[in-house]
Amino acid sequence: MDQTLSKFIAALRNSNIRVSTAETLDAFKAVELVGYSDRALLKHTLNLVLPKTCDEKDVFTECFDRFFSFEEVSSQSLAGEGGELGDAQNGDGDAAGSGGDGNQPGEGGSGGGGGENTGDGESQELEPIPPGNLSEASSALGQLLMRNDRAELTVQMARAGEEAQVETIKVFTQKGLYTRRILEGMGLSHLIREIVDKEKSEHLPDRRLSRELKLRQDILREQVRDYVERQFLLHADHTGMRLREELLRKVKLSNVEHRNFRVIQEIVLRMAKKLVSLHSQRRRVLKRGQLHVPRTLRKNMSYDGAIFDLRWKSTKVDRPNVFAICDVSGSVANYSRFLLMFLYSLEEVMSKVRCFAFSSDLGEVSEMFDRYPMEEAITRTLHHYSTGSTDYGQALQDFKKLCMDDVNKRSTIIILGDSRNNYCDAHAEILKEMYDKSKRVIWLNPEARNTWNTGDAIMRKYAPYCHQVEECNSLVHLERTVGNLLLRV
Repeated sequence: MDQTLSKFIAALRNSNIRVSTAETLDAFKAVELVGYSDRALLKHTLNLVLPKTCDEKDVFTECFDRFFSFEEVSSQSLAGEGGELGDAQNGDGDAAGSGGDGNQPGEGGSGGGGGENTGDGESQELEPIPPGNLSEASSALGQLLMRNDRAELTVQMARAGEEAQVETIKVFTQKGLYTRRILEGMGLSHLIREIVDKEKSEHLPDRRLSRELKLRQDILREQVRDYVERQFLLHADHTGMRLREELLRKVKLSNVEHRNFRVIQEIVLRMAKKLVSLHSQRRRVLKRGQLHVPRTLRKNMSYDGAIFDLRWKSTKVDRPNVFAICDVSGSVANYSRFLLMFLYSLEEVMSKVRCFAFSSDLGEVSEMFDRYPMEEAITRTLHHYSTGSTDYGQALQDFKKLCMDDVNKRSTIIILGDSRNNYCDAHAEILKEMYDKSKRVIWLNPEARNTWNTGDAIMRKYAPYCHQVEECNSLVHLERTVGNLLLRV
């Protein structure tokens, strides 16, 4: 346990809390008295010994909660519902049974959107397999995945992370290395061997099990990556603000601590300013370039045809008319926060940005940004619209009532959300109407592509009516998406 306290003090120093050698010794003596059994008492004791200023105490609280807590492996996609698995594999709605493994609707599916993720970014078509029972997994990790034992998976992930010494991660490019080490520590090699053996089997239950294990393995890999990202933010040695900002641009916004929001806001404003300088062109008369013959002749008619005043061709850049529809429920709220901030920082190059927020019922929040400072407007938006069960179908119906008549061929509609609809009616026909009336419909999904059609996610119903569907979960993705939007006007 002394080693645990040493690692925690290192994490505090990494968070810019000054802890001297004497204070470290005081912390060890204090922990000898109170022990680790009472988490609240331990937190209060160390809070008295280590941080000194009010700001440091706030940082200490966040760091303690992050260090001495386990984020349980998500049940979002590990437990597959038979019908969702069949949709993902066959693409035609045929159900593939899950063999009565105890998984219930609402725990998430295991589909892969019509293909399996091989781990190297390439997709392969899955051979359809008739529905039926699954055989029993033999590997330890395979049994955990099929039981959807999230608590045990979380413990195994943390134990493997400690063995891999994930706290020694120094640079962001090491994320893949530590992800692989942790998966190996959890038993990935045995799982892969089982998948290969079952895939070659002549028995259909074995092949069904192989297919299911592949899907769950891909989702577990994504969650281990998230765990490594959080450990990187906690332990990495940020040598200078430049490196810190660079890593914050790349990590998932859902993994960013609240104390880093101010830094990210500054990054967003700088990124927006850069885009403004690149795209803030206006109609103007140029002094060189290609001659505009008709305009030149008209301008010189008063001179009896003599050419005194030359006119050159100029470029008109239309500013896009943007409708932003943001899901602000749960973990998606962070993505919506920074997309709204990004869009409203581009007023110079966008003629009009109208923003709408929803979790169930949708409402326009543009007026809030006119009345309040940006940060307060975003906070109010999240407060008013983040409650309720997510319903994309209802949100599309509300959008149609509010402003479908205002959508035209100059309009770009940006939808940010994970498409998890709680098994409600999708109302995809409304999105088709938006697709037909607008210039572009862009859907930004913060989840990994291999989860887009698992559980209650219904991207397969919405994607055909979007001009562009992108995975978007970091500032780099946001900058690229908004930059491409401005380039295509």
